[in-house]
Amino acid sequence: MSTLATTIEAILYLKGQPLDIGKLAELARCDREDIEEGLIELMNDYAHRDSAMEIVETVDGYCLQLKERYRFLVDLLIPIDLGVGALRTLAAIALKGPISQTDLVDLRGSGVYQHVPELVAQGFVRKRRQPEGRSSLVQVTDKFYQHFEIDQLPQLRPKGSDALLEGDVGPDEDNESEDKSEFESAVDEAS
Repeated sequence: MSTLATTIEAILYLKGQPLDIGKLAELARCDREDIEEGLIELMNDYAHRDSAMEIVETVDGYCLQLKERYRFLVDLLIPIDLGVGALRTLAAIALKGPISQTDLVDLRGSGVYQHVPELVAQGFVRKRRQPEGRSSLVQVTDKFYQHFEIDQLPQLRPKGSDALLEGDVGPDEDNESEDKSEFESAVDEAS
């Protein structure tokens, strides 16, 4: 494997999130055409080796991730410890976010004050101060999308955004599977 392909692999591993070709070129300090060739080489290498990892293209760019058949290990080794209330709050943030914590309290009740720090600590939510006003904005993070495999619901997440569309946007009824995830069940209950 070429030095450029291994550099791309290192960048994708260290960043831990999808990166577009332009960002990869900037970080690797080379041109876009070289990155495209390096990505093809890297993807071919991963396709031909017996690895638990793979390089995939998403709406936001390329990422290094665990192959689907090893996904059970994430839940086994990194379980999420969220109660029903926190999970419903997370669903509300995903559907309404970015949302002010005040509006979230109006929507979900005062339990939000316990749920948000828990969700921030687990990396599912980011909280930031608004320039004007006293309430903070909360929104879901890339970890949320990765853990709950939300890339299967592209209408929720605009390309190049770390936040959901504003307003009531829910999963496409036609794309629902019969086996709902814990998150999808909470979304239904929060709506």
